[in-house]
Amino acid sequence: MADFLTDIKTLRERARNQIGRGPVTDAYGADLPRVLQVLNEALATEIVCVLRYKRHYYTATGLYSEPVAAEFLEHAQEEQTHADKLAQRIAQLGGEPDFDPDTLSSRSHTPYDASGDLIEMIKEDLIAERVAVASYTEICQWLGDKDPTTRRVFEELLAQEEEHADDLRGLLERIPKDRPVD
Repeated sequence: MADFLTDIKTLRERARNQIGRGPVTDAYGADLPRVLQVLNEALATEIVCVLRYKRHYYTATGLYSEPVAAEFLEHAQEEQTHADKLAQRIAQLGGEPDFDPDTLSSRSHTPYDASGDLIEMIKEDLIAERVAVASYTEICQWLGDKDPTTRRVFEELLAQEEEHADDLRGLLERIPKDRPVD
């Protein structure tokens, strides 16, 4: 057995004595209150993204709106899944997911958008996805090996946010610049 491993007896005693801490053991290396705050900020971000995509889905109009609206709806559903994963991780760590509607927009990394023009909707959603990509990349780097489970949650979200950004860029490229007025 390597020198850096805690002996089994000590591990068992700690597990029994700290049973109320759930999955957070002495091996947890991150700043738990800060991790919970970051998770709740990401939760707010995902909820605002769901709301923005849903609004864009219901209000997209014009000649090119049908495939774009379908993409908005798909993204809204995926962002909701992200929010659920974040809320679940917060609860696992002993925190409380913050769904307070009064503070969602101030805690979100991305703003809500009420654009009426189809191109502007896509652009605003692409900007929001790029903010999420940058933010989640920084969070993954910050977590490092201190909380590998939370880091993996963010890595999974990051991969999908990158996919969303690519989808939106593709939509922008397919809509003619001289399209008819919506």
